[in-house]
Amino acid sequence: MLTVHHLNNSRSQRVLWLLEELGVPYEICHYQRDPRTMLAPPELRSIHALGKSPVVVDDGRILAESGAIIEYLIERYGDNRLAPPTHTPERLRYTYWLHYAEGSAMPPLLLKLIATRIATAPTPFFAKFVARKISAKLQSSFIDPQLQLHLSYMDKALATTGWFVGDAFSAADIQMSFPLEAALARGGVGELFPHVATFITRIQQRPAYQRALERGGPYDLLR
Repeated sequence: MLTVHHLNNSRSQRVLWLLEELGVPYEICHYQRDPRTMLAPPELRSIHALGKSPVVVDDGRILAESGAIIEYLIERYGDNRLAPPTHTPERLRYTYWLHYAEGSAMPPLLLKLIATRIATAPTPFFAKFVARKISAKLQSSFIDPQLQLHLSYMDKALATTGWFVGDAFSAADIQMSFPLEAALARGGVGELFPHVATFITRIQQRPAYQRALERGGPYDLLR
């Protein structure tokens, strides 16, 4: 049986959700982040050298990276579901969003998280002021404008149908869920991007999304 090595509060929640949408049986190996560093435990390195999640093991194949895992699962278990037909403009757009999610959308969100931690991390009194000034300048001059740019771009992409590819829900929407939920959790959506906010509400109401939450456990992207 297919096994998902699932880390709490991580991208692997998307893999559980996709498997629920496809109705594929799977087992979960649960891992918890270090409460101090928020990093994955070293046990994950026994599965994959980088010690990251998600990792999927299927018939002896070890698969990492969310986009690659989604492509594999759709190809093997999709049965023409949740992806447009090959050799169509919609398929090209679908592939684009699969890669955009991690390649373009996530970097400014990660920078936002790092900058916030720099500003709030315990530091000597004489260094605290400098750290906060650097963090504030980095966010105001680069990170926040980049987040606004990407959120505006994604909001416009969702404006026509509410989905990223054509007029139907697809695995591209599953892949795009993580950066958008992270943006919402970190205060980057609000009323400025109504189509993004509606998209998040719609996906979170899907029965398969709810089943994945029940199996995966608490899902908190604020940390």
